[in-house]
Amino acid sequence: MKLSQIRVHSLAALGPTEIEALCGVLLDCVEGGASVSFMWPMSRAKAEEFWAIASASLARGERAVIVAEDEHGIVGTVQVIWAQPENQPHRADVAKMLVHRRARRRGVGALLLEAAERAAAAAGRTVLVLDTASDDAARLYARGGWTRCGIIPKYALMPDGAFCDTIVFYKVLSGQ
Repeated sequence: MKLSQIRVHSLAALGPTEIEALCGVLLDCVEGGASVSFMWPMSRAKAEEFWAIASASLARGERAVIVAEDEHGIVGTVQVIWAQPENQPHRADVAKMLVHRRARRRGVGALLLEAAERAAAAAGRTVLVLDTASDDAARLYARGGWTRCGIIPKYALMPDGAFCDTIVFYKVLSGQ
């Protein structure tokens, strides 16, 4: 897979086809040990429920859902969550950066992160925040110009039940 073969775009809605593909990416990430809010064993029903909730939030205009696709379908996704308290209309959260294991280490994450930043800027957001339990993702964010705030120990659990720390990052979008 070449980066030139990857198409990154925002979804206007999540239909059955998109939800099916997004479930596959989420399940692969959890099965691969990613700490993305879910525990083993991860069921398809649980993944479908997660994406149904995200779909309803997308429909209400509370978030953007961005996907990366290759010739076989969706290989990655990231969300930008607009819904914030009224005193934070300038901020958004970047969440659920997921890249299927078959597409990792090929620049897909960087493309998704750049698209999330563009979407946030287009929506008038000037400050983005995120957290990660992944050292690989932390390196990606640092390379992308994100500022590391620190580590929160024992923030969550890995899918196998072991504690994991999280690293918190923020980015002030350029020109803002």
